[in-house]
Amino acid sequence: MIVAFLGAGGTMGLPMARNIKAAGIDVRAWNRTRDKAEPLAADGIEIASAPAEAADGADVVLTMLSDADAVIEVAEQALEGAGHSTTWLQMSTIGIAGTERCIELAGERGVELVDAPVLGTKQPAEQAELVILGSGPEDARDSLKPIFDATGKKLMWLGEAGKGSALKVVVNAWIVAVVEGAAETIALAEGIGVDPTDFLDAIDGGPLDLPYLRLKAKLMLERTFTPSFRLELAAKDAALVREAAERDGLELPVLEAIRERMEQAVPDHGDEDLAATFLTSAPDD
Repeated sequence: MIVAFLGAGGTMGLPMARNIKAAGIDVRAWNRTRDKAEPLAADGIEIASAPAEAADGADVVLTMLSDADAVIEVAEQALEGAGHSTTWLQMSTIGIAGTERCIELAGERGVELVDAPVLGTKQPAEQAELVILGSGPEDARDSLKPIFDATGKKLMWLGEAGKGSALKVVVNAWIVAVVEGAAETIALAEGIGVDPTDFLDAIDGGPLDLPYLRLKAKLMLERTFTPSFRLELAAKDAALVREAAERDGLELPVLEAIRERMEQAVPDHGDEDLAATFLTSAPDD
């Protein structure tokens, strides 16, 4: 198997490409900013200069890019000469409408599309502990198993292509709700003179406790936002939640407010961890 990994220089792409190569699978890597992918050469991975070069003769074209427009732009180049035996493994988070665009493009190019976004950030990607939300032709599940095994600890197979991205939208709604809820709760505590650690102690071990809350609360309390998942991307994901809700006529005012709040923080804190949304609500020191 030869895998063309497009978007191999990102926070997720770099460790995922390394893990696939470490599993004994041949990998060709491409990244828009080539320098970010160059470290993969030390792992024995060939660095391509263009998407089409990476995809030439590849069995699997894997996209891990920032948004739907980037995925479509790159895939159009990569799949230009693809044969019917090529599988397009789309693992980026691009929402429902973006995935529908991919399904259409795959049909035009006569390739098999597997929609398989992932749950997890930098550390799970490095440790091959991602949760993969796979969907597509049933036979692709077995043929792609070596890649899934190399990158994730759990595969959920959800049916026809598009089901994976739909579930990812739902999970992302929960993620941004937890983080923004934590941000405003800690801001409230600080603002009214309550020690936020007393809040965490009060819910410790009970049904209101949550490991992800504690992880992000620690960053907020320390005012240290080294990114495991950038706020700019979280705001993008919140926008994908809105897009999905609008398609089906759903009114979700809390999630819409969260999207607006995160977007407010992006100009100043977009490259920091999504927990930096806290700084929009935090009382002035």
